[in-house]
Amino acid sequence: MSDNLRGQPWVRTFQDLVAVVPGVVGDRLELLALELQRASRGMMQIAALVLATAMLGATAWLALCTGIALMVVGLGLSWPWALLAVLVINLALAWAALSRVRHLIASVGLPATRRHLAFGVEARTAAGAPLPTQPFAGRSEISP
Repeated sequence: MSDNLRGQPWVRTFQDLVAVVPGVVGDRLELLALELQRASRGMMQIAALVLATAMLGATAWLALCTGIALMVVGLGLSWPWALLAVLVINLALAWAALSRVRHLIASVGLPATRRHLAFGVEARTAAGAPLPTQPFAGRSEISP
C-alpha cells in the first residue's frame, strides 16, 4: 500500500477487521464442532431409548393380547376363537394405523412450501390459477 493510504483511518479499521476475522471464524467453527459432537451423542442415546421403548412396547402388547385370549377362553370359547379375536383386533388397529399414514403422507411433500417457491407455469398450476390458452409473444400481452 502507498503511504498515502496507510494514514487513513478507514484503512486502519479495515486492517484491524481483517486481523480479527480468523479468530472469530475459528471460534465459531470450534463451537460448531463441539455442538455437533454433543448432538451426535444425544442422537445415539435417543436411538437406543427408542429401540428400548419399542421392545418394551411390543412386550406389553404381547402381554395384552395374551390376556385378551385368556379372557376369551375363560368366557368359554375355544383357543381358535380366542386367537381369531386377537387377530381381528390386531388387523383392525393395523388398518387404522395405515389409514393414518396414508393421510399423513400428503403433508410430507411440503405442498404449501412447494407452491410458494414455484415459479412461472408451475406456480400457476400449483396455485390453481388458470393457464393462458394461447402462448404469448411478448411482455405486453401478459395479463396481471
